[in-house]
Amino acid sequence: MDFAKHLASMGVEIISTGGTYKLLKENDIAVKEVSDITGFPEMLDGRVKTLHPKVHGGILARRDLPEHMKAIADMGIEPIDMIVVNLYPFKQTVLKEGVSFEDIVENIDIGGPSMIRAAAKNYKDVAVVTGPEQYDVIIKSMTENDGVVTEDILGRLMAEAFTVTANYDAMIASVMNPKFCDTLFPSSYPQPVEKVCDLRYGENPNQKAAFYKNPFTPGVTVAKAEILHGKELSYNNILDLDKALDIVMDFERPTAVIMKHTNPCGLASEDTIAKAFRVAYDVDPMSAFGCVIALNRDCDLETANMIHEYFVEAVIAPEFAPEALEVLKLKKNIRLLRTHMPIGPAYRVRENKTKKVQGGMLVQTDEDVVIDPANLKVVTNRAPTPEEVHSLLFAWKLAKHVTSNAVVYVKGERAVGIGAGQMSRVDSAKIASFKANEPTAGCVMASDAFFPFRDAVDTAAAAGITAIIQPGGSIRDQESIDAANEHNIAMVFSGCRVFRHS
Repeated sequence: MDFAKHLASMGVEIISTGGTYKLLKENDIAVKEVSDITGFPEMLDGRVKTLHPKVHGGILARRDLPEHMKAIADMGIEPIDMIVVNLYPFKQTVLKEGVSFEDIVENIDIGGPSMIRAAAKNYKDVAVVTGPEQYDVIIKSMTENDGVVTEDILGRLMAEAFTVTANYDAMIASVMNPKFCDTLFPSSYPQPVEKVCDLRYGENPNQKAAFYKNPFTPGVTVAKAEILHGKELSYNNILDLDKALDIVMDFERPTAVIMKHTNPCGLASEDTIAKAFRVAYDVDPMSAFGCVIALNRDCDLETANMIHEYFVEAVIAPEFAPEALEVLKLKKNIRLLRTHMPIGPAYRVRENKTKKVQGGMLVQTDEDVVIDPANLKVVTNRAPTPEEVHSLLFAWKLAKHVTSNAVVYVKGERAVGIGAGQMSRVDSAKIASFKANEPTAGCVMASDAFFPFRDAVDTAAAAGITAIIQPGGSIRDQESIDAANEHNIAMVFSGCRVFRHS
């Protein structure tokens, strides 16, 4: 409203449609209705209002071409120097609970994007305004330049306009593609994302960064979590929080994940979230310095008191008890995020994963590997005990989240040693032993991919491992099986590889 008043006070003639026209009239702002300009009434329930030569001719005519100006003059078309458009609320409509598909379709704006694109194409002569955040800049320019919007601002408005229409179309495509297309990977892959915030820097202080979110992604996400306390989230915080949340979503029982540099350095499921945190943190307390923590239960006072003992970058949980918040807020920098909804397998939503590469982008489906114990293939002379099978499945869930090559040692429902991101699988097995904060004898082992040689099995045997789960599929499988038999280790094949390169 203030923007319209400023324009009117500068002698700008305002043309509007429907509800906006009525609002301006009610506030005593001089305004003409579009139908008075076009000589054609709105029709088809408002679907056709501005799609008319007297509108688009006035927008698209180049002022520096006499033939353009003569053409519109001959047709009685007045030049239009500014377009102000707030598009139909397509996103807000899609996000409404219980909305019908018909309502979604009706909130696809046609005339608005058409005018925006027309004005943006003719940006040297027409200011294209697509958001309230631009109003002050325009008024300032007009005030300081005798009613003129300067060329640099016109150019910036043009670029922003095409960004607006591109994202608007991407939102529509992202809703329609899953409904009507029979492919996961269409010929083009539009991504509707909106900026959440600029970040202080990227992975390193010399890099610039920003955080964007997809407004249509349901379920629990870092982008939708509420920040309750602490410094601004960093690029690396967000990466670690996202990975930690991804892991903890896999577990039903109270579970804590300790995350450092996109790899878990601690994981445990226990009867209470406080016990889970205590056990998870003690897996590798040295690596846990400056960690990110994910909890799949509300953070209570007992858990908060323990977290307060350490240097922790961030904690994400469904909720924080008021007394837990009081304790954690004593540290001014710790970031606290609540998801406002439960965290667990039932609340996970799978969406395609994207990875930007130089000059392109990779897209893949999200991993959704669920191992049925009945389908495990026992390949050794000794079958695992029921207790070992239980721990093997827990270890498998952990291994699929550890950067490849990954080897993890697990006892019961807690990590004991984690070997991540090595070029050699046997090195990962050795690191899992080295990083263990307790004896590894009696642990089970999980590997994210098959063993190309027996050396990893021999390393596991030296660590006291009693059972191994791995995908199988190497041409040297028998060599690994023979090694396991020699050491009386039970080995099962999952039949599924879970590499994680990043």
